[in-house]
Amino acid sequence: MTQENGHALITRQRLHPLSPVLKGLRLFVLAVVAMSWRSLQQLHFWTWLAVVAGLFVILLIYSTIAWRFTGYEVIGRELRIYEGLISRRVRTVPLERLQAIEVMQPFQAKPFGLAELKLDVAGAQRSEAPLAFLPMPEALALRSQLLALSGGHSTAVVEEETEHELRRVDNNAVVFSQLLTPPVMFTPIAVLYIASQLVFNEDRGFFTIAAMISAFVATIGAPVMRTLNFWDFRLARSADGKLRIRHGLLNSRSQVVPVHRIQSLTLTWPLLWRAKAWLRVTLAVAGQTSVASEGGKAETDRLLPVATLEEARAVMPYVMPGVDPANLPMTPVPRRVRWLAPLRARVLAAGLHDEVFGAVDGFATRTLTIVPYGRIQSVRLTQGPWQRRLGVATVHADVAGSTPVSAAHRPVEEARAWARDLAARSHAARAAALTPPTTGGH
Repeated sequence: MTQENGHALITRQRLHPLSPVLKGLRLFVLAVVAMSWRSLQQLHFWTWLAVVAGLFVILLIYSTIAWRFTGYEVIGRELRIYEGLISRRVRTVPLERLQAIEVMQPFQAKPFGLAELKLDVAGAQRSEAPLAFLPMPEALALRSQLLALSGGHSTAVVEEETEHELRRVDNNAVVFSQLLTPPVMFTPIAVLYIASQLVFNEDRGFFTIAAMISAFVATIGAPVMRTLNFWDFRLARSADGKLRIRHGLLNSRSQVVPVHRIQSLTLTWPLLWRAKAWLRVTLAVAGQTSVASEGGKAETDRLLPVATLEEARAVMPYVMPGVDPANLPMTPVPRRVRWLAPLRARVLAAGLHDEVFGAVDGFATRTLTIVPYGRIQSVRLTQGPWQRRLGVATVHADVAGSTPVSAAHRPVEEARAWARDLAARSHAARAAALTPPTTGGH
C-alpha cells in the first residue's frame, strides 16, 4: 500500500526471518577469530568449545529478539529505519540526501538468495545501518524505489533498465595487479622467516606453527581480499544515465551511482604498476564510505580497479563529459621552490580546465585528482612560513566526501587569481544546475 502527500509510501516492513541467524553467524565468526591461539591453549579443548557454543547461543538469542524490533518504512520524503533492543533507535534518512545505494550479498547470504542494502547519505561519515537481510528481488525493487523517490519521483516501483556495458575488467589483470603490491612482493621474506623459525626454533608445537601461519596469512590477506572483491568487475550505464557497478566473488556487490552526484575522480599510478602502464580510477560520492588506505575494508569507491589510460579515457564521457584526463592543461610549480618538495617537485602540477579543476601529486605513487566546478564546496588559500618567504601559496578546493584537491606551491598572485576563478566558476556552475532548462512554445 502506498500513499502520497506525506503519508506512508512504503508501510512498515520487517527483514527476512533468516536475518538473525545470518547476523548471529557473522558475529560468532568474529568472536571466534578474536579468541587468540593462546586462549585455546590455556583452556581445555572441551571447555573452549563450550564457551564458543554458549557465546553463539547468546548472540543468536539476542539477534533473534532484536529482529522483532527492526524494520523500515518510508513516510513522505523520509526513510525510517527502526533498530535496537535495549536502546531503541529510529534513524531518519531524508531521501533527497541519498547519494548511492549498494546491494551486497555476503557469502553466508548467497545460498539463501538474500542481500543487504547499504545507504550512502550526504554528510554522513559512514553508511547508514544496512537493511540486512532481504530477498534479492525485494532488495533490488526497494533500491529502485528509494532512488526514484530521492530523485523527486513518486513512482512506487521502478524496473531495472536495460544497460550498456562500458567496461568489464579482465580477472587476470585483477590478479596480476594485486601480485604487484608491496605485501605480495615481501611474501618471500615472510616465507623465509617462517622457515627459519621452524628450523631453528625448538618449540614446534601446534600453537607455534599456527601463529606463524597466521602471520603469513596476515601478510597476503589484503591483496587476496582485494582480488576477491574486484573479481568479475563490471561497469555499466543504465538508460537513465546512472552508473551500475558490480563486482565480488565471495561477497557480491551491486552499486548504483547517479553521475550528477559524483564529487571527484582520482587516477592513481602505483609504482609497481607503471611497467604495465596500469592505473586505477576511484570516485568520491558524498556520504559514501570508503577507505582512505587500502587493505582495511573492501574498497567500494572503485570506478575501475585496474585499467590502462586509454581504457579510462573511454569511460570518461559517461562520467565527466568533455573531460580528457590525458589532455588537461597543467602547469608545474616554479623551479625556485622545488626544494620545498624535492621528491614530488617534478610531478607537482595543476590547472583549470573549462569543466574541471585538476591537480597532480605524489612520488612513488602518482595521482591525478579531478573535481567539477559544481562540486567544489569552498576554496582556501594557505601559506606556510617558508612559502611566505618564497612568495608562494597552496590553493585548496574542498569537496564533499573526499579530500581537498590541492595545487601546492603556486606563485601568490597566481594562487589568488586561481582562488577567485575557482570560487566564481563554482558559483556559476551551481547556479546553472539550479536553473531549469528553457522550453519553446507559449
